[in-house]
This record gives sequence, C-alpha cells and structure tokens, in this order.
Amino acid sequence: MSGIVVVTGAGAGVGRATVEEFARRGYDVALLSRDPDRLERAAASLRRHGVRALPIPTDVADAKAVEAAADRVEAELGPIDVWVNVAMATVFAPVSKLTAEEAERATQVTYLGQVYGMMSALKRMRARNRGTIVNVGSALAYRSVPLQSLYCGAKFAIRGFTDSLRSEILHDKLDIHITMVDLPAVNTPQFDWAMNKMGKKAQPVAPIYQPEVPARAIVFAATHRRRQVWVGYPTVQAILANRIAPGLIDRYLAKAGYSGQLTDKRLPRDAPSNLFEPVPGDYGAHGRFDAEARAGSWEMFTDRHRTAFWIAAALGAATGLHLLAKRYRF
Repeated sequence: MSGIVVVTGAGAGVGRATVEEFARRGYDVALLSRDPDRLERAAASLRRHGVRALPIPTDVADAKAVEAAADRVEAELGPIDVWVNVAMATVFAPVSKLTAEEAERATQVTYLGQVYGMMSALKRMRARNRGTIVNVGSALAYRSVPLQSLYCGAKFAIRGFTDSLRSEILHDKLDIHITMVDLPAVNTPQFDWAMNKMGKKAQPVAPIYQPEVPARAIVFAATHRRRQVWVGYPTVQAILANRIAPGLIDRYLAKAGYSGQLTDKRLPRDAPSNLFEPVPGDYGAHGRFDAEARAGSWEMFTDRHRTAFWIAAALGAATGLHLLAKRYRF
C-alpha cells in the first residue's frame, strides 16, 4: 500500500495520528497546518518510516493558501492520491457570548477549510479521473450540543456540501471516491487550546477514544470504497437516538450538556486560544486524557456487519432514551 496523501490539521490531534498511520503504511505524506515548528517535528517523525514527508505551513481558511499547497505537493511529491480534511476549530461558549468575528473564523476553518480542500483535491483528481477525498465529520454533525454551536453548525454544513459533491461525482461518472468519517470524543490537545469562555477547563464527553482509533478508521475509509464510516458505538448511538427522539435529547442536553463538557478545574486567565493564531508548543496527537481514553473501538465492525450493528444500536439508543426519560422525568 502506497501513494501520496495530503492531511490538513496534521500538526496535532487526529491529524497528527493520521499522518503517522499513513506513513506506517508506506504513503508519502504532505502535512498542512499553521505552526511550522510543530509540522517540521511531525514530518521528521514520519521520515523514520522511510517515506517522504512534506510540511507545508497552511491556514486552511485561506483558499489561495490551500491551492498553493496543493500545487507544491504535486510539484515536489507527485499526483495526490488521497486528500484528508481534518483541520477544525471550536469555541466553548454559549451563543450569547460569541462575537461575529469568532463565528466567522470558526466557520472559515472548520467548514470552508474542508470546502477549499475538496475543491483543490477535486480539481486535480478530475484531470486524472482517480483519487479519494476523506472528510472528517463528527457525531456532532447529527446531534448538536450546547456550548459548541459554531463547531456543530460547521460540521452539519460539511455533510451537506459532501452529499452535493458526491451526487455530482456520480453524475459525471468519475472514478473519484468521497467518504465521511464521523468521530466520537477523542483525546486531543483541542481541549487545552480551544477558545474557552466558560471559566472552567473543557473536556471531551466520555467515553473518550485515543486519536489512533479515528486515524485507523480514516485510513480504512481512504482504502475501501465506503460512503461513510461511523467510529465507535457512542457515535452510532447518538445519531440514532437523535433520529428517534430529538426533543428528548434537547431536554437532556439542556440539563447535562454543560457539566459534561466542563471539568471542575478553573481555567487560567492566560489560557491559550488557537482560534486566530496557532498556539506554540510541542503538542502531539494526544491530549491530557490518556488515563481515560480507549485504544480501540468497533469502527470496523460497523462497516462489515452494518445491519446487525444498526439493529443493536437502535435498540441501545431506545433503551438509553427510556432511561434518560425516567432519570430526568421528561
């Protein structure tokens, strides 16, 4: 297995784990992210696998920068086989505390960053009539939560754009595959550097998965012609539960959605924020939740045994909703 892959958001978190997984499988990797020092360290790590690694400091919210990065990849590494859109930004705050500038920036990174990536990849793949685009989504693209409206809204939008593009690819009879990988809560540095207006440190909602779990799912999606991959049982459960009883989930999240995303630890006044500028430092794939995070999931099972899994997940979702209703007396 080999080829040339571009990964956005490659400096840390899921993107960092993903470039490592591709490199282990023999892919030459182009790494796109904002912080040049972190990108160079990541690229040096990948070269130990005997592959070429090209770090390109890029703000995915800048369409011209994304297009220039794609040109450089093809000039220095060769034709792009796989493009993976991972880069994201979020703000932990209620809508009442957001500014227009914050809303614009988070949307540019999380939504338009993937749009620009798709457009640059498609432009080159159409000319050769081959290639794969992997968009990284989330369970929050189906069930929004309080305090992350900008992130949830952008992920919903990515779903819409991806579905439109998928139909256009089919209409044009192109041998280009586009797929989405929807993630659960993952142990990444975003909970330490995302803009946070809540006064308490943020945390992922348990169960938490190590970033290597979605990385394996992303590589699977890139090498198998699946329309979609849902990573982890919690993702499937959240999606199906929201289809069954969205109003019940609204009320549950109104009660539990704040405390579930915040710890009891006070947020320092000088806490970093990466929304407008990258946060310097030797961050890697993992965040501070290693002790709680799971190293495996059933993401492959959901693709190989879909019917049985979905039936079980639907039953689990229904049971969970019943218990929530009893607990919170809805």
